[in-house]
Amino acid sequence: MNSIVVSSIIFASVFVAALIGMAVRRAVPDHHVGADAKEVVRLATALIATMAALVLGMLVSSAKSSYDARKNEVAEISTEIIAIDRLLAKYGPEAGEIRAEFRQLVVAGLYRIWPNEASRQVDLRPGEHGEAVVDQVELLTPKNDRQAAIKAQTVSMVMSLRQTEWLLFLKMEQNAVPLPLLVVLVSWLAAIFIGFGLFAPPNPTVIVTLALGALAVSSAIFIILEMYTPFTGVLQITPTPIFDALREMGR
Repeated sequence: MNSIVVSSIIFASVFVAALIGMAVRRAVPDHHVGADAKEVVRLATALIATMAALVLGMLVSSAKSSYDARKNEVAEISTEIIAIDRLLAKYGPEAGEIRAEFRQLVVAGLYRIWPNEASRQVDLRPGEHGEAVVDQVELLTPKNDRQAAIKAQTVSMVMSLRQTEWLLFLKMEQNAVPLPLLVVLVSWLAAIFIGFGLFAPPNPTVIVTLALGALAVSSAIFIILEMYTPFTGVLQITPTPIFDALREMGR
């Protein structure tokens, strides 16, 4: 889901709810919005606000944990790339062609996840070329025990890299704010703002204040949605670790 569109809809829904509360205030008889009614609405609003705050806090914590995990996985992938390149260099000239192909594979993966053209979509699904690298390493014929050990370690590292890439892809496929939870949360926020509007005097200062409140809660949900999509949007994870790994390759 598009974070900007969703947060804009939430802002409009919550702010309109406050305006509806003001309209209801003008439509109902005065004895329906007396001191006793105000106290009941205040208590109900406080209860809903507490539940909404708990859910928002839970979502922020979950989204931040997910974002940090993806960031760490990118750093882990970079580390594994450098380690594989170093192993191939230690193996000897026989692995030179595989090294070059592995570098091209890393470059292709970089621009697949962080496309340099705005029109291209992010593609986290690992390509099949990684399997070809494993096959090529397995075809190497070691001349001594040292090369045999390096070959075995290289195969293990390439397989570990593939596993990390698939883990990143599958986790991103599952990462999303549950729609029913989002709908319930927005409903609670709308109810809170209806309560605000019900007893708020209809003047520009109050309307601007309610608009700022609606903007605050919609901005919080925007940040949550952005952290769940860390390879696009304003909170995009930087590809700097992969670029650093590419600079280290071939040295």
